[in-house]
Amino acid sequence: MAFLHTYSIVAMDRKTDQIGVAVQSHWFAVGSLCPWIEPGVGVIATQSMVEISYGPKGLALLRDGKSAQQALDELLAVDDGKELRQVAVVDARGNVAVHTGKRCIAEAGHQTGDSFSVQANMMLNDTVWPAMASAFKNSQGNLAKRLLSALQAAQEAGGDIRGKQSASLLVSENIKDDTPWKHILIDLRVDDHPAPIIELKRLLDIQSAYVLMNEGDDLLSKNENEKAAIKYQQAAILAPNNEELPFWHAVTLADTGKINEALPIFKQVFRINRNWALLVQRLPASGLLTKDPQVMHKILSVNH
Repeated sequence: MAFLHTYSIVAMDRKTDQIGVAVQSHWFAVGSLCPWIEPGVGVIATQSMVEISYGPKGLALLRDGKSAQQALDELLAVDDGKELRQVAVVDARGNVAVHTGKRCIAEAGHQTGDSFSVQANMMLNDTVWPAMASAFKNSQGNLAKRLLSALQAAQEAGGDIRGKQSASLLVSENIKDDTPWKHILIDLRVDDHPAPIIELKRLLDIQSAYVLMNEGDDLLSKNENEKAAIKYQQAAILAPNNEELPFWHAVTLADTGKINEALPIFKQVFRINRNWALLVQRLPASGLLTKDPQVMHKILSVNH
């Protein structure tokens, strides 16, 4: 049994039709135990003296058409240790159910709102979960950012009495079909870090940068150069120390006939790591860059 004393939030964003869960704990790899998600089905957080099976079993009940409350009731009905558990569920319709057992270590409690629940146990004080609820209700931006704002508010209110160690963030589209993996938008974990929420935010920024880069590539392939440039600039701001993003930007420029725009970017990337110049020579054989030898000659000419 894992002593997963922690704080978490499960939520549905009706505007974007997304569902998500975020958690932080002073326990190693909380993301492997507490948060569970299935697109178009629901989200679950299972914690305190955690019973991991609440995650997969709860999602199975939701998948079969049970409401959040019905699923939670069925799980609790067969659990002799239910008074040690803290569990929260949001189903695909935005229904909420939550349970904080009487034997959860103080300070412990939960608060629900429109399509969300925040819950915490073994906190420094009893202001943690109200602070989470307030932050989530008053925050702006996409669901991922709002979930992180709730975690940050919990930490600022005192957080886990033991401190902090790991965190996790899961977000998906609220779409149920035969390809659920296509609808997972965010699946991030920080297993062991002195500032897990800050690290989680950094990882979210990097993922967002890659999404922006892919959007830029798509725009560039459609000759929407100005819009593509904006996407690339936004990506660079989010991940300024990542040379892979500009490398693929340059590859896309070169492959779409914009070699003169690509060369200064290649030069900058090659200066950081000369192995990128080796990699670029392998791309034509995989169909990822034009096989025009003149283009390759120009690219390699800046590697000095």
